[in-house]
Amino acid sequence: MLQLKIVSPERIEFDGEIKSVLVPGTMGQFQIFVNHAPIISSLEKGKVVYELSNGEKRELDIIGGFVEVQKNVVSLCVEINNG
Repeated sequence: MLQLKIVSPERIEFDGEIKSVLVPGTMGQFQIFVNHAPIISSLEKGKVVYELSNGEKRELDIIGGFVEVQKNVVSLCVEINNG
């Protein structure tokens, strides 16, 4: 499992275990699974889609931000699209 933490300027949006997460990278969408190589990338406007350990999928519209992956911990610092 991956540990995902999604933080926006307003609050912690999500903090828990997931199977995978799809993010809108600057060079295109990419998906992060268990044992992904360490990476830091900027994110563009789009959807973050993550799958919980029970198979439920959740989506979050973002304006932009950053993602860091290290040792099965995914940290997203994002600005949420509230409109």
